[in-house]
Amino acid sequence: MVRNVHERVIHASSLSLVGGLIDKLASRDDLLWPSDRWPPMRFDRPLGIGARGGHGPIRYTVEDYEPGRSIHFRFTAPRGFDGTHGLDLEEIEPGKVRLRHTLVMRLRGAARLSWPLMFRWLHDALIEDALDCAEGHAAPAPLKQREFSLRVKMLRRLARPAARNAASRTREQFIRHQPNVETDLKR
Repeated sequence: MVRNVHERVIHASSLSLVGGLIDKLASRDDLLWPSDRWPPMRFDRPLGIGARGGHGPIRYTVEDYEPGRSIHFRFTAPRGFDGTHGLDLEEIEPGKVRLRHTLVMRLRGAARLSWPLMFRWLHDALIEDALDCAEGHAAPAPLKQREFSLRVKMLRRLARPAARNAASRTREQFIRHQPNVETDLKR
């Protein structure tokens, strides 16, 4: 069983300031997802329960969504990722909120190797970038962009062609089943 938690305490004037970031995930106004450094998050429809999509080769369905407070996803790919991940927001005290990303899954088959050798490191770097985006949105001055570790740089180089191929195959399969969403996936 994998349980992976990242959290950040953010100094924000209100819960809704950071909660609004969750609500704009995968939209044109998304300020939380670090799509300048990672494959963009996309869904087949506006954010809500049942929306299907993901980022790169990682696919999931929105399982639970409480606007401004939390969103939880169930993995549908890669094969062997059986579980969920999501964001939760809570007010700690006036002017301070905690944004937490929690991933809980069981690994099967090849995922028993791909998670600890590759996906875990990329996931951790991506989530820290997203938390930086959230903190930067609430901060009075821009935050310095975090440097990737040597391991993450190497894995990103190795994963780039494989992720492009997997995303293309997943996109083609998805479009075959729902021909009306092609334009939504290009957002």
